[in-house]
This record gives sequence, C-alpha cells and structure tokens, in this order.
Amino acid sequence: MNRSSTASWPQWLIVAGWVVLALVCYPFASRVNDDLDASARLEGSESARVESALHTQFNSPYTKTALLRIAGAPPATTAAGRAVLEGTANVIRRTPGVQAVLSYLEREDTLFVGLDGSSIVIVGLSAPQGSADAVMATLRAATDAMRSQFAGRYPALQFQWTGEAAVNADLRRVSAAATRDAELRVLPITLVLLLVAFRSVISALLPVLCGALTIVISLGMVAAVNRFWPASVIVVSIISMVGLGLSIDYALLIVSRYRDGIAQGLPKGKAVAQAAEHGGRTVIVSGSAVAIGFAAMLLVRVSEVRSIGMGGLLVTTIAVLVASTLLPVLLDWLGPWIDMGQFGLGRKPGTGRNWRRWAAWVMRHPAAVLAAAGIPLLCLAVQGAHLRIDLPRGRWLPVSAESVRVLHDIDAVGRGNFGQIIHVILDLPPGVTVRDEAGWRAESRLVRFYARNPRVQHVWAITTLSSAPLGGPEILGRMPDAVRRSFVSADARGALIELLPRPGLTASDAAALVREIRAANPAVITGLAGARLAVGGVPGFNVDYEDAIRSAIVPIVVSVIGATLLVLSLAFRSVLIPVKAVVLNLVSVAAAFGAVAVVFQDGYGSRYFGLPHPMAGGFPIVPVLVFCIVFGLSMDYEVFFVARIADGRRAGLDDGEALADALAGTGRVITFAAAIMVIIFGGFVAGDFVLIKILGFALSVAVLLDASVIRLAVGPALIQLAGRWNWWPGRRTP
Repeated sequence: MNRSSTASWPQWLIVAGWVVLALVCYPFASRVNDDLDASARLEGSESARVESALHTQFNSPYTKTALLRIAGAPPATTAAGRAVLEGTANVIRRTPGVQAVLSYLEREDTLFVGLDGSSIVIVGLSAPQGSADAVMATLRAATDAMRSQFAGRYPALQFQWTGEAAVNADLRRVSAAATRDAELRVLPITLVLLLVAFRSVISALLPVLCGALTIVISLGMVAAVNRFWPASVIVVSIISMVGLGLSIDYALLIVSRYRDGIAQGLPKGKAVAQAAEHGGRTVIVSGSAVAIGFAAMLLVRVSEVRSIGMGGLLVTTIAVLVASTLLPVLLDWLGPWIDMGQFGLGRKPGTGRNWRRWAAWVMRHPAAVLAAAGIPLLCLAVQGAHLRIDLPRGRWLPVSAESVRVLHDIDAVGRGNFGQIIHVILDLPPGVTVRDEAGWRAESRLVRFYARNPRVQHVWAITTLSSAPLGGPEILGRMPDAVRRSFVSADARGALIELLPRPGLTASDAAALVREIRAANPAVITGLAGARLAVGGVPGFNVDYEDAIRSAIVPIVVSVIGATLLVLSLAFRSVLIPVKAVVLNLVSVAAAFGAVAVVFQDGYGSRYFGLPHPMAGGFPIVPVLVFCIVFGLSMDYEVFFVARIADGRRAGLDDGEALADALAGTGRVITFAAAIMVIIFGGFVAGDFVLIKILGFALSVAVLLDASVIRLAVGPALIQLAGRWNWWPGRRTP
C-alpha cells in the first residue's frame, strides 16, 4: 500500500462514519415530533406535588383531562339534548384510557351548558403522556362516528376536542409543520446568499450540506435521548434554527479560509491545512462559547428549558465536529473542483480594499465611531429594562391548531374558565379528619371563603356536592365511594377543593389568584391551627414555572459570564479581550431584550409580525433563552474577528496592520454569515408559535446588530483605543 492510499484511509473512515451516523439517525429524526412532549414539567414544585397527591392520596380521575364541546345539538337541559349527551358519554366511557366522564348528566349544573346551548364534557384520562395522542385519536374517531349517527337529525352537530391532551397533540403537529415551512422559506434565500458570497455552486452547497447533516444527526440523537429523558417539542425548532445557522457560519469561515489560501498561491494540501488549523481553532473556541450558553440552561428545573439546553449542546457539538473533521476532508477531495459552477468574476487576491479603508477610518477616529455607533445601541438596550417576565395576555397559542380554536370557543360561550381550574388541597393537622366535625367545619369555611372571591365562578368540594346544604360529615357515608374518594384522601386528612375561575379570566390573572391563595394564612381562614394548603392545576404550574425561571436567572448569568471569560482568556491569553467581548455581548443581549419589549410588549409594529395587539407581557422563558442563545451566537463573530487579529500579530504585523487585515479578512465572511443567520432566524418569525416568533425576532435583531454595529464599528474602535493593552498580561505576540 503506497503512502497516498495510507494517508487517504483516515479520510474515507471519517466520511464513512458521518454517512453511517446520518443514515442511522434519519429514521428517528423524521418522526421526532411524534414522540416529544408539548407540555412543560417542573419536578419538585408545589403544583407537581399536588398532581402527585391527586394520584396517590386521592382517587381523582381528572388529574389529566380533555374537554369536549358538543355544539349544534339541543341543550342538555332538554330531553333530546340529554339523549345526545348520554349516547356520547357512553361511547367515551368505553374508550381505553378514559377514567371518567363529567357533564350535565352527573351534575345537573348549568356550568356544563354553554351560553349558546352547547354542552361541555370533562373527560378524565388515565393514559401516560406517551400514549395520550393515541387516546385522543381514538376519542376523535369515536365522536366522528357519533356525528354520522346523529347527522340526519342534527346536521350542524359538532364534536370539538380541546384540553391539555388535545392541545399537546395538535401542538406537535403544528410544530412539525411550522419547522418544515420555515426551513423551506429560508433555504432558497440562504442558497442565493451563499452563491453571491462564493460565486460557485459547489462552494455554496457545502455549507448547506453541513447544515442538513448537523440537523438530521442532532434530531436523531434527541429522539434517542427522549426515550429515557423526555424532551420538549420546542427543541426541534431550536435545533433547526441554531443548527443551520451555526453550520453555515462555521462552513463559511473554513471554506473562505481555504479559498483565501488557494488565492494566495498555496498548494491544495497547505491551503486545507491552513483552513483546518486556523479556522478549526476558531470554530472550536466559538463553539465552546455557544455551548456554555446552552449548558447553563440545564440549571433551570423546567423540563422544556433543560430540553433546549440538551438539544443546543448536541447541535453545537455536531456542528463543530462536522466543520472541523468532515469539511476539511471534503475540501481536500474537491481540490480545484471547489470552483465548479463558478459564475461572474471570482474573488481575486487583494479584495477587501473597502474593508481596509473602513479600518483606516476607525483607527483615525475611534472615539467618534464609538459614539456614533454606541449611543443608539445603548438607547435600544435601555428599553430592555422594562421587559416583563410573566405570562402574556390575550391569545398566543397557534390558532391553526383545532384544539386551540375550540378552547377559544369554550371561553367565549362557557360559564366558567375550564382551562384554568385551580386545585387546592387542604391538609388537616394530625388527629383531625374530614369525618370529624372540626375538619368538616374547617373545609366548609375555606370553601365559603373562596366562593366569595369575585374571580371564582364556582367551587367544587365534598361539602358542596350534597343536596343537604346544612349537612355534616355524616353525609360522607351516603355518598358513592368514587365521588367521596375524588375529594377526600384515603386517610381523610386531605380534602380537595376545585376552583373554577370566571369566564374571561386570563392566565396571568389566574396566576395572581394562585399567589394570593398561597400567601393567605389557612389557619386563620379555616379556624384550625396547623392546617396547610397546596395549590396546583394549570395556574399553579404557571406560578411555579415563572418562579423557577426567575430564581435561575442570576445563576445562569453568572455561570455563563464566568465560563466565557475563562474560555476566552485561555484562548487569547488576555484579560481585556475577554472582558470587552463579554461587555459587548451583554449590550447585544440587552438590545435584543429592548427590541422585544418595544415590538411585542409595547406593540410598536407588532402587527407586521402577525400580532394585531400588544401582548402587554411576555413569556417567562424568553429572557433565559435569548440571553443564553444570543450570548453564545454573538461570540461567534467576536471570536472570528479577534482570532484573525491574533493570527496577524503572530505573522509579525503590528496592532494597526493586524486590525486592518482582520477587518479585510473577516468583514465579508461576517457580513454574509450574519445575513444568512438573520434570514434563518427570520424564517421562524412567520410561524404561528408566538414564543418561536419572539425568539426568532430577538435572535435576528441581536445578530444583525452584533455583525454590523458591534463587530464592525464598536469592537474595532475599542481595540484601537486599547492598543497594546489588548493582550495584557500575555506576550505582545499571542
């Protein structure tokens, strides 16, 4: 075997390894949306403890529920409507995975009859999270058959499903469609920009190939991880956005380095080695900065935030590995074919003249450049101070999901807000049970206290289910066991109280009600010392979610900044360069926060992004996601730029020459990389998911400002002002 074939064997091994990995991951990646969770979980929270108690201490069949709206039939208060409701309820009860059915039949309460005469049915599910979609599909099929059965008598009859299980199933479907549509929107524009950048079809296709490979492998790995660590469906959009953007960024850098070497007259092998050495080192440092941001998300106890952190770490690692191992091999194999399909005037040695002119201007007027570029940036960043970390008001779930539209319909005609039911568990002190007069009286006082709250439409409790209003604990023996166990724990020391909020009460208002309930003194309200309350349900979870995010913000910011400073200090052997990079990144993040607050929260221009009204609030998760992702992505261009300066100084250039050479060498790459990144993130702004819309907008703004104002104006001006102190305490040539 000759030397050439021996040297080529590791290359074949590298390519074969990536191909095999992609083929193995593709089947899992293609159906990843079917398996991921559309809801968030918060282990160890008060709402999680309430949910667990409903399973273990009570016999509540309504811990997991779906809602059915029956429209187009006579009201359930009539004999004809009752017949439709009875037939439907009987079919639903026979469906596997259904525990119980609650409607006007069980409790002749007009709460279950809408203002338009429609019937509202609560269906308790026993199916685990992974099989809830299958149960909902079976329920939909069953009610479709019922519709056919009654179509002759009631042609306008409709069976409409919503609730947590139905919404989660629809969100998975909508998420998959939104991600696919976004990719279809951005790929053609991305390819055009790459063609303009390289003026070569092969050169333009390489970054796209790297991006596709990164996304497929990352999604396949997420599907595998999901089997033992459930992941959120939002991670698919994050991987698609970040994976494509990072892969193209890194490929642009390395391919540009390689073509620069060829343009300088280097042999193919040396050009590849130079690109792999200098570009690869930059990619690793940049990828480390991005990975730090995603790793920090693992500090948050919310499942979807940890899922994003896990997915971000995977996609960043794969993007770095593809760019540093596979891409150099492909460049070596392609050789002169890299310019196949070339059109127009190719790049010639000596290009970058305009960037050098700009560098000269910055070096002559650094203070003026800093003021002109920095002051408007700081003004936008200041707006980020009033970004709210709470639940948005109004309708923000994607209306393309049928279950979301049904939820809005129920809100419009319902006599209560069934989507915001609050679960309150009263824990009585030792020695006291609901069977005792003292325990019964304590719960009755608590129920009356809640019933007087103007935000509560109705209260369900064991003391409200009896037809004898003045009855005492003796009526427990006359109740059906299933009903009693739904509201009284096995040891009778716990009592479940369910609060149905009034119609129109928003999620943020319901969360405020939960905070008031938790802050109240149960001993004073019940008149029983030692009584304790635990509050759950969707509003309780929302409060725990918001609190978990708030408590994690400071540790995340400190850990990200500290780890980034350490990585950059080791990479550049400098104190000032890392500090400057972190400060500029913080400005970039603050500017992104400011843009989100102005557009989505205050409503200036929100209609151009598909929101007819301001949200007057935000998602608690937005600040964490924007900070962690923007901080890492913004570091990309800082590393690209500073690494090129360091390379120039190693080559013997003085500070000014190295700065001009870095701007000339990276200005074009950063400009096209940022333009592509903005297009990629912007493609997700057009989707129906408001959270993804806000995230795509924030990332687009951050990258745009970072690549234009910060990296090409503020950053070079600061480097010029710092002079030789940039590299202190290291040697003058790093």
